[in-house]
Amino acid sequence: MRFLFVGDSMTVGRAGDFTWRYRMWRHLEAVLPGPGGYAIVGPRTTLYEPADDAATSDAYADPGFPAAARRHLAGWGEGWLHMAPLVGDAVTAAGADVLLISLGLIDLGFYTNSDQTAENVRAFLAAARAANPRVRAVLLPVIPNVRAEYDAPFAAECARFNELLAKTVADLDTAASPLLLASVPESYDIHADTYDGTHPGPTGEHKLAAAFADAMHQAWGLGGLYRY
Repeated sequence: MRFLFVGDSMTVGRAGDFTWRYRMWRHLEAVLPGPGGYAIVGPRTTLYEPADDAATSDAYADPGFPAAARRHLAGWGEGWLHMAPLVGDAVTAAGADVLLISLGLIDLGFYTNSDQTAENVRAFLAAARAANPRVRAVLLPVIPNVRAEYDAPFAAECARFNELLAKTVADLDTAASPLLLASVPESYDIHADTYDGTHPGPTGEHKLAAAFADAMHQAWGLGGLYRY
């Protein structure tokens, strides 16, 4: 089983972060051990470095995070709009079987409204399936964030997009290429689980990893419930 992480700044992480990708790697090591149990794939490995305003850092909080497990398709400031043209080649090159996707906030914040973003979700999934007709995907809705606390129109767009995302998953789910909508953790608290109201800190990273792990276990019997 070959996993590809797809996301924006909350997934790529910045220099000094563990990232929720790291938390998921630890989980996969526990529930899918052994040769051939799983692989993490993707064309990128680095973290965002604020001083360079680019993904140039290898400074993960745990230097023991293996190079092979650092792979991803995530970028600071990149959303569905940016990933839709990239995912087909990434899936083909990496032979990805399962996409773990956390996107949407950056789109709604800077690039597209909820309807346009939902259209980009469909384009993304079409490209992924063209590359691998049996690809699976777990999609995380837009999670709580600080801007939604003071910007009511933005909060409404986030809520509407999450509704459209759920409908898209229901509409496009197939037996050959199953889709899952992960649940935003009820306990997710932007004041406790992020370092700036948006980007996850250690507790937030665990909760995001758990959202993906638990969805796959409950729906597909893949791995186990998140235990960290």
